[in-house]
Amino acid sequence: MALMTRRRFVASLPALASGLATPLRAQVGMPGSGATLFQDVRIFDGTGSGLSGPSHVLVRGNLIERISTGPIAAEPGTVVIAGGGRTLMPGLTDMHWHAMLVRSTPSQSLFGNLGFNYLTAGAEATETLMRGFTTVRDMGGPSFGLKQAIDGGVLPGPRIYPSGAVITVTSGHGDFRQLTDLPRAPGSLARMEQVGGSMVADSPDEVRMRVREQLMQGASQIKLTAGGGVASPFSPLDVSTFTADELRAAVEAAENWGTYVTVHAYTPAAIARAISVGVKCIEHGHLMDDASARLIAEKDIWLSTQAFPDELAEAFPPDSGERAKAYQVFAGTEKTFELARKYKLKVAFGTDILFAPQLAKRHGELLAKLTRWFTPAETLAMATGTNARLLELSGLRNPYPGKLGVVAPNALADLLLVDGNPLENINLVADPHRSFVVIMKDGRIYKNALPG
Repeated sequence: MALMTRRRFVASLPALASGLATPLRAQVGMPGSGATLFQDVRIFDGTGSGLSGPSHVLVRGNLIERISTGPIAAEPGTVVIAGGGRTLMPGLTDMHWHAMLVRSTPSQSLFGNLGFNYLTAGAEATETLMRGFTTVRDMGGPSFGLKQAIDGGVLPGPRIYPSGAVITVTSGHGDFRQLTDLPRAPGSLARMEQVGGSMVADSPDEVRMRVREQLMQGASQIKLTAGGGVASPFSPLDVSTFTADELRAAVEAAENWGTYVTVHAYTPAAIARAISVGVKCIEHGHLMDDASARLIAEKDIWLSTQAFPDELAEAFPPDSGERAKAYQVFAGTEKTFELARKYKLKVAFGTDILFAPQLAKRHGELLAKLTRWFTPAETLAMATGTNARLLELSGLRNPYPGKLGVVAPNALADLLLVDGNPLENINLVADPHRSFVVIMKDGRIYKNALPG
């Protein structure tokens, strides 16, 4: 009798889930269901070209249906937005974001109340969207629940491409245990693992298990730390961590699911080992040399790097090893971007803001900073159409299939109406509350500051 009861319960789960989801779909954040017409706008389409002439863009549901230089008739019920010659561009994207770690401190994220952490992450997600960032690729942390809440309409926020827990090795970047936690008891999990922040794997078999666990939860890509890092207390910058066999196990497990592995790596040794086993994307790369950049170009690998501001180091205590490592990494920024230009690397824009809520408010400013090495058009293309090409590597694990990062027919309607021309004044993106007068994600308007 008990067995039959359990069977009936399991059989009823799909219907139960459907019933629970129904009220959520009517709340804020769900795809637009009507039509919106942007009149008299000049389009930056996300490819790096200049602005179009005066145009009209019709959005129906969550897709861009039509773009025309001639008038488009507004059907009854259509929301009409008079662009007044303003710039219409794709929503911005950040390829190295940590949705759960922006507002918390290191101690709070590891040992604090999980409910509080999720609430603050939700508030930050809404602010992220209101800064014009309609999509983020989460590079480590327990963001699956936050993504579910945003997708289900519980709260406004960006699309999240989650990696799940960062996979690291004992003593590697992402291992936040203390010396008092050693030696590790077989089968035990540290607090960082219990909350889904990072997982320690010290053999190919352990790597496969941890990768598959993230995929089981909905990871769109997998992240490993192939070399030392800044934020971890026992992780020197110069070390290479995973062996080739361990990295290869991750790549194989991810590819079996039709997706890819990206790795945290600063040094030439860490970069070369990762590329040799099939890793598709390098995160950071700030200590690379000419040979590293040439290898990245030859193997057609993505470089997801950041123009770190010095203020990011202030999240760590003065005179700490972490702060010293941060400044060492930041010193490599100039050379990294110069090498990226020299070898025409596929560069993705991201920020990697950790434990710095005030810096997050300057999200667009960090994007504008790239004009030190790129034109405004190249910079905006990087944060829109180029980043979207990296997102496509997730294949069938892509949680948002469709064209992102462009203003084109049949593309997903993630759009910003900018009061001005960001190709002439890139600093418009650094002042989103004033400059972004309309913010649309998935065909739904989240902000409309136009009069009337």
